[in-house]
Amino acid sequence: MLIALKSLHPVVQALIATLFTWGLTGLGASLVLIRREPSRKMLDVMLGFAAGVMIAASFWSLLAPAIAMSEGKGIPVWLPAVIGFLLGGVFLRLVDHLLPHLHLNAPTGEAEGVKTSWHRTTLLVLAITLHNIPEGLAVGVAFGALAAGIPEATFGGAVALAIGIGIQNFPEGAAVSFPLRREGMSAGKSLWWGQLSGIVEPIAGVIGAAVVVAMLPILPYALAFAAGAMIFVVVEEVIPEAQMGGNADIATLGAMVGFAVMMVLDVALG
Repeated sequence: MLIALKSLHPVVQALIATLFTWGLTGLGASLVLIRREPSRKMLDVMLGFAAGVMIAASFWSLLAPAIAMSEGKGIPVWLPAVIGFLLGGVFLRLVDHLLPHLHLNAPTGEAEGVKTSWHRTTLLVLAITLHNIPEGLAVGVAFGALAAGIPEATFGGAVALAIGIGIQNFPEGAAVSFPLRREGMSAGKSLWWGQLSGIVEPIAGVIGAAVVVAMLPILPYALAFAAGAMIFVVVEEVIPEAQMGGNADIATLGAMVGFAVMMVLDVALG
């Protein structure tokens, strides 16, 4: 299957890869159909794991290649990475400021973004949707980079990133469907909205790949942009949520395991 995938256009590869990551979001959300809600400790471990994967992916799969690609361009090798990284954070800050959303386990009065009368469950779904924008973008940019034909952009590295994002999407899917069930929504609807939070990944993935393919000179900036967006989400939302339930130590261990898993995937496949 990977051989067949390798022969496709990078934009098509990005679409297939992000459909895979979206599918794992849905698979995680489907746990709401077969078991009761996991303990808060387990949820915090899963969030920590997701944070670890995203941090590792930001460096190994995005920032390191961006820096390597900038060599010999007549500018400091770190400059494109710094510019793209900071722009990614600014972009997510703007989205975070504008998009109405509610962090998991937060009271309705702490909803962020533009003030709205939307239901609490809608705001919860939008919070996870916000997570998935940079994840889909990162996978899309990684596959779009293959069009450049440079050693730093490898098919194995892009596949490793998609696998890593997919793995951490599994607990993220559960992390949205179970709170929705707790809010009184039926199991079927909780699954529906839980998986739907991942639909932005194929959209962001295809856009990211298409932009990079069309404008290859921006590739180092685009890779770093995706990294900055992911780190913003991790620091602003995922880690605080994992730490606020009184399980800080085990959530931190989860983050370290997630980082190790993503590092192994990237080094082994990339």
